[in-house]
Amino acid sequence: MDLFTRARNTLFGATQPRNPHSIENLKYLYGVLHRNPTVSDVNIDLLIETLRSISEILIWGDQHDSSVFDYFLEHGMLVYFLNYMRQKNGRFICVQILQTLNILFENIRNETSLYYLLSNNHVNNIILHKFDFSDEEITAYYISFLKTLSLKLNKQLINFFYNERNRELPLYVEAIKFFNHPETMVRIAVRTLTLNVYKVPDPAMHRFILDCTATEYFSNLVWFIRNHVLDFDSLIRNNLEINNRGHLTSSLEEYLDHIHYIQDIFSLDVHSLNNVLKEQLMNRLWIPVYVFSLIKREKFSRVKDPRVMIDQLTTLFLLAEVFLVIDYRPVVEELADLIISADIETVEAIQLRYGQQLFYSLPPIALEVCLAKNEPNEESSDDAENDSDISLKVVDINDEDERRRYEGEHSRIRSPSSLSANKKLLDSMAKPTSLYVSNWTDDEKSRRSKEPMRLNNTELADRPYFGALIDALECDENDQLCFYALSVLLTMTTNPSVDSVIIESVCLTTKSSEKSFYNTLLVDKLCHILLLATKQDSNIRIATLSLAITFLKKLVYNEENQTSYLSEEHLTQIDQARKQATEDLRRYFPQQELLLDMFEDEYRQMQMNPTRIDCLLKDSCMLLPPTTTPLSGIEFIKRLPSGDIERARRSIRVFFLIRTLFLELSSISETELPLIKPENLFQENDRLDLNNRDLIACTIHMKDKKDRRFLVIDQMQFILIEPDNKKVAWGIVKFCDQMQDVDAVNDKEDSHSLHITIHKPVTNIYVKTSPPILNAKFTFDNHIHCMTAKQNLIKARQRYRKICNRNIELYYFS
Repeated sequence: MDLFTRARNTLFGATQPRNPHSIENLKYLYGVLHRNPTVSDVNIDLLIETLRSISEILIWGDQHDSSVFDYFLEHGMLVYFLNYMRQKNGRFICVQILQTLNILFENIRNETSLYYLLSNNHVNNIILHKFDFSDEEITAYYISFLKTLSLKLNKQLINFFYNERNRELPLYVEAIKFFNHPETMVRIAVRTLTLNVYKVPDPAMHRFILDCTATEYFSNLVWFIRNHVLDFDSLIRNNLEINNRGHLTSSLEEYLDHIHYIQDIFSLDVHSLNNVLKEQLMNRLWIPVYVFSLIKREKFSRVKDPRVMIDQLTTLFLLAEVFLVIDYRPVVEELADLIISADIETVEAIQLRYGQQLFYSLPPIALEVCLAKNEPNEESSDDAENDSDISLKVVDINDEDERRRYEGEHSRIRSPSSLSANKKLLDSMAKPTSLYVSNWTDDEKSRRSKEPMRLNNTELADRPYFGALIDALECDENDQLCFYALSVLLTMTTNPSVDSVIIESVCLTTKSSEKSFYNTLLVDKLCHILLLATKQDSNIRIATLSLAITFLKKLVYNEENQTSYLSEEHLTQIDQARKQATEDLRRYFPQQELLLDMFEDEYRQMQMNPTRIDCLLKDSCMLLPPTTTPLSGIEFIKRLPSGDIERARRSIRVFFLIRTLFLELSSISETELPLIKPENLFQENDRLDLNNRDLIACTIHMKDKKDRRFLVIDQMQFILIEPDNKKVAWGIVKFCDQMQDVDAVNDKEDSHSLHITIHKPVTNIYVKTSPPILNAKFTFDNHIHCMTAKQNLIKARQRYRKICNRNIELYYFS
């Protein structure tokens, strides 16, 4: 601090109290602010330190002394904050003030204190201050400050931010201007803030948002997501290198953020906002981009814009995520019904209704322009709405001059003749009302549920969107399209918000307890996938096979009653796939020494980590062509095998999956797995009869201790015991593990010792290394006992393998 400044503050004001947390210190700091109304290079450090100290005192006063806030408000100290921000030299002051306010509002717990701080409208004036947002630090603190305020909102506090008379809500309006900020953390903070505002149960505030910002914000948000989707599709098409998927992963994660944010808005159940958001999503993104791209454009559409024609693989992934995450009934029901029920005539009508909007490269008016406009009269707002609905101009999004001209054109009031023409255009593109389930009569629903369509190839050709999903189940070159088509079918038919009448209208009986009818054409495709998966050098990955089996079970099997409705013909096809899987696995039985370990590991892996579709859809590697290289770091079930060992492991997994499916559909209980039954094994702290057992005394050297134990080598287990003091010739099991996990090596420097390692069974078999559960030096009384112990371990392990191999031969290869 400058010597003169220090002197001025001590000579002409009070001396700073020693106790920093006291009202006396706040009075002293107020004196500093009062004596330094102007920010300069001389006093800036003093003012920054003063502001920091004020926040500390206020937080202390919130919990210990209410008079602190009384003094703070009586002397209008927030006015000094505003004055400092408005000065030209206030850059560092702005950062400190925003930081101070953020810390202050984050830590205040007393609601009365919060009311005091928000009174007099000073906080709203700070929000409306024109900060220099080209400064990243100021932007970060500003958005963080707004988000912190939003976290405090409730039905009472919203009145401090929303001025109903002037229809102003600066906390929300200023924040949403940053919805598409290039910094991810800023966008996340804005989304958190909007959710905090929406969930406040204040009808007047919701009415303001609906009237003044909802259409503008949601249309710009959908435009932002749409452009991200187009870039994401381009990334998938052009990035075929599996080892260079960092950008693709980041883009996928951003899309997931978009979808979850949309779901968060829907889940707040604010009907007026949900309706606006739904219309923007359906009209500008999900129908004209997602659904249209399910089929080849030139067959049904006259639109030639290549930018909005995304790849079918991308489309299937995007739709699968929508049905997986979104559970807002009006949205998912309409999408599902459109995909399943639309015939060629309906598709052409829908393309006419939405097709022209494919030309949109950006929203009709940028969000900041919309929010800056003040159109109180009803006619002007109607004009803006019409602009939003019928603007068909193509604009280069990279040309800022063209965009500004475009925004200027659409900000002008349109002529009555133009409005009349536009109304006719909108009427000609009316949505077909007979398509959606919400428009069905009760008789129609009853008829569809009682007379489901058992589609054949001819009938399927009349349903372009649903037919595209079924056709994608072919695995000619690879299983990419098949995987994502299965994902769409699975997520769509199991989404709790999709009416069962819709999906059962084409025999998709996933939700029905009565599965005596099912889509035989689809089950034929699924059985064919199972047969293809059992062939040598199959291009179907374990993940795809798992989804096919899961979907097949949901179609034909009742989990609660454990009843299968599968026809004999289809069950025979599954049995044939099981036999082929057995034959394929038999090829490796005499060749692979590690087959038993792999057999046990695969079974353990299936039990511990069942396939989850939500995890599979989050992995960007599934969007790239399947690879065989383990160096890619991709989990084995998500790629093709490399080398004989991995091919054997894949055959084991395919065998397990198809065999389990066959047993369930045949109502046969599993009695043969696991090979070694846990109930037949000893557990820690069990009492063991030592009569007629070979015991070898040893000392176990661990890192920090030594234990004296007796080694017992059982037919199936490695066991360490200590004598039971209560019962002669009995021992208590202190450690045990299966023999297949034990590895013993002689100590080169000590003939009395062995180094014994017991490997921990991994939860993910594709992780190369795992920490051992035991790694210790075992010292025996002499070298004879040491040699005997090693030989017994080797023989026991050989016996273990013979027993398990005999079980495999007996149960599966006989």
